[in-house]
Amino acid sequence: MKKDMTPAQLAERSIIKKYRKELWAPFVTAIRMYGLIQPGDRIAVCISGGKDSMLMAKLFQMLEKITEIPFETTYLVMDPGYKAENRRLIEQNAETLAIPIQIAESPIFAIAEKQTKNPCYLCAKMRRGYLYRFAKEAGCNKIALGHHRDDVIVTTVMAMFYASQLQGMMPRIRSKNFPGMELIRPMYRIFEEDIIAWKRYNGLEFLQCACALTERAELDESESKRQEVKSLIKTLKKTNPDIEKSLFNAIHTVETDTFPGWKERGTIHSFLEKWDQTEDDRVQLSAAGNEADRSSQEADS
Repeated sequence: MKKDMTPAQLAERSIIKKYRKELWAPFVTAIRMYGLIQPGDRIAVCISGGKDSMLMAKLFQMLEKITEIPFETTYLVMDPGYKAENRRLIEQNAETLAIPIQIAESPIFAIAEKQTKNPCYLCAKMRRGYLYRFAKEAGCNKIALGHHRDDVIVTTVMAMFYASQLQGMMPRIRSKNFPGMELIRPMYRIFEEDIIAWKRYNGLEFLQCACALTERAELDESESKRQEVKSLIKTLKKTNPDIEKSLFNAIHTVETDTFPGWKERGTIHSFLEKWDQTEDDRVQLSAAGNEADRSSQEADS
């Protein structure tokens, strides 16, 4: 039977069969748990050419076939100035996986290369803006990015270590500059190691990094810090295999009652604001928090 299947069908079969628990289940759980898709949505599935976004595109394709939620997708590839061979690889992989991509071009690499300070930050910011613009022009109200669970964890630890903030990466945010547009991260609960395993199982090769700045080894400080944190977590995992799960679960069960201060919607608050709450108020809040904790643990099991 497998001999008669196309590479795209084999890739889909492996998601449902071999990697159902690692890929399909957390993808569907994230969509349900975080309310990422609503009826009538038109989603621009943004493909960079790497393993994460290519898998995300395939997952969306499969979901469209079986979901009861009516939504539409546009598989958007933004070419920021790729070399010809890198663009060909994206097109070949899209054909192999039967993903009907649309390519939009932008001058991002050319602009970012001229910057001597924080070019990676500028590149990422411009990419996001162009994606929103192209998606809106295509009639979409959401863009989907391929950030996975490891990205969420590393970003959270980086903010704490280097920015003095307990700040996470949200699974869903509203655009400030493009009214009516949202960004969703449906790969939010998927581990990178499982994406790599799926890629290798299917004999697929995707873009590693097609950035001209990276090729010239001109990474900015934030990228070097990201690698540093990833290495640290990898080291900690040797003695605590569940370190990543603990960090991820922690951002879903933040105990604000144990912090002297927090920021909400840009406003800084103090624990003194809740100091005079009655015991009944505290009991009710604690019960609600325990229920949210149980829901998160059930989704993770």
